[in-house]
Amino acid sequence: MARGSHMTQRYGGQQGGFAESIRAFAEQAERALDATFREIVIEIGSSVIRMSPVGNPEIWAANVKYRQARTAEADRYDARVAARNEAVRQDSSNFTKSGNLKRGVRYAKPLTKTERDQNFYVNGLATGQGYVGGRFRGNWQFSIDSPATEELDRIDPSGSEAITALVTQVQALNIGQTAYIVNNLIYAIPLEYGYSSQAPTGMVRVTLANFQRIVDEAIRNNSV
Repeated sequence: MARGSHMTQRYGGQQGGFAESIRAFAEQAERALDATFREIVIEIGSSVIRMSPVGNPEIWAANVKYRQARTAEADRYDARVAARNEAVRQDSSNFTKSGNLKRGVRYAKPLTKTERDQNFYVNGLATGQGYVGGRFRGNWQFSIDSPATEELDRIDPSGSEAITALVTQVQALNIGQTAYIVNNLIYAIPLEYGYSSQAPTGMVRVTLANFQRIVDEAIRNNSV
């Protein structure tokens, strides 16, 4: 009896279970799940942002047609110059006995690159003068539990502002919540389904095709 009393006093309050270790592991696992979820959302959002087309007036159909027409006009001018110079070369009366052009006879000059641009507007625009692209790329928005419903005025050609906002806001996301990444511009759906030659297969669909790879990579990066 005395021995039992001694042991009770010596080891009183001590526990020999796994409860603390299990609790610590559960907390660690929960943190890993949150980190994995956030990484997946960041990668998905960054993917659709990076693949989003940025308006470029130079490739618009109206401007391509305009430039083709202006280039053709400049080419016709140069063709007339070449024909005139050939006629000069074929007329022996234009040359001295030593083979030089006689005084007053000149070859016509073809257009320089600057003249083709400034005089024939081969690099001109029929529409979109002063246009700055990047509104669609800048309109991707992240939200938790309910989707954003407004449009943004953000012009973000590189997508860096949208990605920075995404990364910052995702830090409040926890497992069990619903993450939304939306673009509310009226032309978002046409762009997703091939309206832009820059993204003929869309952004969301391409990202969705890579979804499992994104998940697997996030799990590896945040494994407990």
